[in-house]
Amino acid sequence: MSASGVRLEGVVKRHGTFTALAGIDLEIRPGEFMALLGPSGSGKTTTLRILAGLEPLDAGRVIADGVDVTAKEPGLRDVAMVFQSYALYPHMTVAENIGFPLKMVGMPRDEIARSVVDAAEKVRIGHLLERKPGQLSGGQQQRCALARAIVRKPRLFLLDEPLSNLDAKLRLETRVELRKLQRSLGVTAVYVTHDQEEAMTIADRIAVFMEGRIVQLGTPEEIFARPATAAVADFIGNPPMNLLPAEVRGGVVEVAGTTLRLDRDAGPDGPVTLGVRPSAVALAQRGVPARVYLVEDLGDSAIVDLEIGDRLVKMRTGTTSGLHEGDAVHVAFPAAAVHLFDAGTGARR
Repeated sequence: MSASGVRLEGVVKRHGTFTALAGIDLEIRPGEFMALLGPSGSGKTTTLRILAGLEPLDAGRVIADGVDVTAKEPGLRDVAMVFQSYALYPHMTVAENIGFPLKMVGMPRDEIARSVVDAAEKVRIGHLLERKPGQLSGGQQQRCALARAIVRKPRLFLLDEPLSNLDAKLRLETRVELRKLQRSLGVTAVYVTHDQEEAMTIADRIAVFMEGRIVQLGTPEEIFARPATAAVADFIGNPPMNLLPAEVRGGVVEVAGTTLRLDRDAGPDGPVTLGVRPSAVALAQRGVPARVYLVEDLGDSAIVDLEIGDRLVKMRTGTTSGLHEGDAVHVAFPAAAVHLFDAGTGARR
């Protein structure tokens, strides 16, 4: 199976007066695991459906391995799609469900049987081939849908929120297996999710969608370390980055009545949004005054919600540190951990 590279060029999609995609440019490399991440309605699934050929576009092109496939039917694109709902045939056995795509292209019966067993073993449901979907758990149904997708040995593997119907423990397990499976098959995968933790752990690169546009493209590490906008910063991380109104004056930053000196140029004077990750916020003798609003004890760590002015700021700490609701404290924002965004556009400074 050879992996496929695919490219979207200036893709526009409208639904009446609503623009679902406002000019998407994206190159997905052969063998890459690309996540399309963003809130509901940001254009992720529309992009996936355009890649699959299930959705016509209003402008732009889809290029697969150097060939323009914009007008090609789904069946001619050599892609396989796993839907959120799994879309299994209830009257067929697991084996018949997995083998259905091969039957449709006229593969001999004995070859189908061998391919079905091979695909089922890869996702560890070889012992369930005679069952019907109604006799399977959610996780087993999901594996059946995956086996049906990989049995065709497609060059492009499209997944639309495939883990969202699973419970938390099974999602964690399956996400690891999915990554291992993609690597072992050497297939190019495009994965839609609104779960930033899922995208961060599974993808080689992430395209962050907001309102029909890609606002940032990069590795999980790049997007976490240097979010391109305040909106991305607010979406990535668990908990996400704290964002506070601040002011740059003469090279220093003033936030909540406290002056912070940065280790770099703060840019021109004026209002900004200051960002700091919960893990970077620390208790200090002097610093930004705060009041403990709530302590969320997670067992091996804690999230402390702090009131700073009229804003709630989250601090991640190794222990509850003996803090109680109502305690008056001071917190420090290390200079290297401070992010600045334009107050108007939200763009990174």
